[in-house]
Amino acid sequence: MSTQRRWRLALGRYSQNALGGLNGRDADADRVLDYLYAREHAKRGQSWSKGHGSLDPTQMTAINWLGKARAVFPHKVFETLQDHALDRYGITELLNDPKTLENLAPNPSMLKVLLGFHGRAQPEVKAKLRAIADQVIKELVERLRSEVLRAFSGKRNRFRRSRLKSAANFDWRATMRANLATYDPQRKRIIAERLLFNSRERRKLPWRVILCVDQSGSMTDSIIHSAVMAAILSGLPGIDVKMVLFDTSIIDVSDNLTDPLETLLSVQLGGGTDIGRAVGYCETLVSDPERTIFALITDFCEGGSPRVLYAALARMFEARVKLIGLAALDDSGSAMYDHAVAARAAELGMKVGAMTPYEFARWLADVVR
Repeated sequence: MSTQRRWRLALGRYSQNALGGLNGRDADADRVLDYLYAREHAKRGQSWSKGHGSLDPTQMTAINWLGKARAVFPHKVFETLQDHALDRYGITELLNDPKTLENLAPNPSMLKVLLGFHGRAQPEVKAKLRAIADQVIKELVERLRSEVLRAFSGKRNRFRRSRLKSAANFDWRATMRANLATYDPQRKRIIAERLLFNSRERRKLPWRVILCVDQSGSMTDSIIHSAVMAAILSGLPGIDVKMVLFDTSIIDVSDNLTDPLETLLSVQLGGGTDIGRAVGYCETLVSDPERTIFALITDFCEGGSPRVLYAALARMFEARVKLIGLAALDDSGSAMYDHAVAARAAELGMKVGAMTPYEFARWLADVVR
């Protein structure tokens, strides 16, 4: 594709006088892009004169737009257009037709939209929405499970031998005992004929992990990854996981962690934020402070009195609960958050940052060792 044609498609019909028209497949691509991104121009008060005949705004509907977009663009580009249609421009007509749903490409970006739309969906499409969401969740669980298990690699087992001969696994005491018969009195040393190495076993961790998750609209990615992490961690031996969702109200979903989709469908995105109240509730879940990890996943934008939050964090830190505050828990590991509240939480003993799920798993593994 020539540079001029690329610019023509990027700038849209507003550039036709300068860059010319398009034909064939390029014209179809132009109509697809115009249907979606002309909304951006409309927001800015720009409109196209209807005196240009064939360049009048297309009569495309959301449904036939989806089929046309899939036909003229590569799959990766199509996924990006789909995500923009659902997430940025709110074209929810795409989610109201069961047949159309079959043509959508399931991915984590789409899952965010499905969670917000599920409660408003027509009954005949709810089952299909759940099936799509379940597919995305299962793919996330499979990918993250291997990362979490790698982080929790375990400790050496001195009672089990290994074929993996590395310096880290070498058992010098057992090697000396096994080779006493080869002691050379003249040289005053043991001639080691057998070298013994330890194997590794998965550590059983007597820890309680409390995930306290902000369900405000800005935290959608973190909510999804928190639910998946909770399901994976609850499957590890010796770890007791509690999960609490909050805005101005509190939902304890600890009894349903093996099904991340059910956990996510209980989320009510939006609303205010009372972090202090939620942390106070989680404080009641602490039974053995020195074997408890409290993870607060929030943007730290406190809608209530910060004093309640600070007091609860101070009490838990004094009791030796391990505290971590995550402004983001998703694949990007980047977030916007209230720096003043986060800084005060850090002064009270909380480790504060933004992490990917694997980084969080490594942090947990380091703590429990």
